Amino acid sequence: MNAFSFYNPVKLIFGKNQLEKIKEELPKYGKKVLVVYGGGSIKRNGLYDQVMSLLNEMNMEVFELEGVEPNPRLSTAQKGADLCKKEGIEVVLAVGGGSVIDCTKLIVTAAKYDGDAWDLVTRKAFPKDALPFGTVLTLAATGSEMNAGSVITNEVTQEKYGWGSPFNFPKFSILDPVNTFTVPLDQTVYGIVDMMSHMFEQYYHNATNTPVQDEMIEGVLRAVIEAGPKLIKDLENFELRETILFAGTMGLNNFLQMGYNGDWASHDIEHAVSAVYDIPHAGGLAIIFPRWMRHNVKVNPARFAKMATKVFGVNPLDKSTEAVAYEGIERLAEFWASLGAPTTLADYDIDNSKMDLMVEKAMALGELGSFNKLNEADVKAILTACL
Repeated sequence: MNAFSFYNPVKLIFGKNQLEKIKEELPKYGKKVLVVYGGGSIKRNGLYDQVMSLLNEMNMEVFELEGVEPNPRLSTAQKGADLCKKEGIEVVLAVGGGSVIDCTKLIVTAAKYDGDAWDLVTRKAFPKDALPFGTVLTLAATGSEMNAGSVITNEVTQEKYGWGSPFNFPKFSILDPVNTFTVPLDQTVYGIVDMMSHMFEQYYHNATNTPVQDEMIEGVLRAVIEAGPKLIKDLENFELRETILFAGTMGLNNFLQMGYNGDWASHDIEHAVSAVYDIPHAGGLAIIFPRWMRHNVKVNPARFAKMATKVFGVNPLDKSTEAVAYEGIERLAEFWASLGAPTTLADYDIDNSKMDLMVEKAMALGELGSFNKLNEADVKAILTACL
């Protein structure tokens, strides 16, 4: 492995009936709080009322920003940042899934920046400070509750990029599996695909001597593969929700990526697709990732074969390394399809009419990936295979 430094300051509060811990954590950072949330599911399931009741008990001065999109938009984050500046917000509370948390990360950094929030996403400027924020997670998927990363869409320019800074870590995150009970079937499936994709991105790297990291990733993936099919048939099963919720956090809190950098080209390609078509992020990953794998098997067949045998139970007897690798990829694609994930871009009514635009958006920052550098022709080949 490579030399590395590791830093993750997030206080993770996990388990049933942990929401009350807001009363211990939030007052540390101020009395004027902005509550950020999405399309209203937290109002329908009662979580909004619970949070507001606790904030009232603490005599917090509460402001709200609702309507964060599934692919969080620059305009929404800028609106939140402007509100923070105008009202002198001292602390922010994100109540929702990864999109709400990602939007909040830009809100809290842009609130301490005098220019356009998009400057931070495009690295024209770098955060020097941020408002403190905490999270109450409602969706197992992105791991944003315990990392410093964020993905933001500029709806005007049809650009979507990942970004982050050391100031973007939540101060605390409260994860109660009960708060994920009302997540509908399709979003539950998308969450499973998303967290698995994060682990695959980290598994495909060029470092050597990573047996500990490999075993951790393989183990978490096996746990998800075992629990996932059971969960989609029993959406209010506490133990299954608990397993998937914890797996999503572990999948992208950087514990699995110590000593190397992952690939992330599949995410970059998906960001281009959903920037143009505004499709669900994990839906795009379910389509793109198996094609990325097939495109890159020959880079390191043994790596793909190891995944196939250790995670998907492929029997390597009397098979070539490449045959084992391809069989593992097919089992992954079949697993996601069995959960109900989309399998082609046609499932979202996407054809090749905007192929060049998607490729252009994907290549905006240069070649993609680290496991294997992808050029324009590679990206077009992968997307063409997704149609």
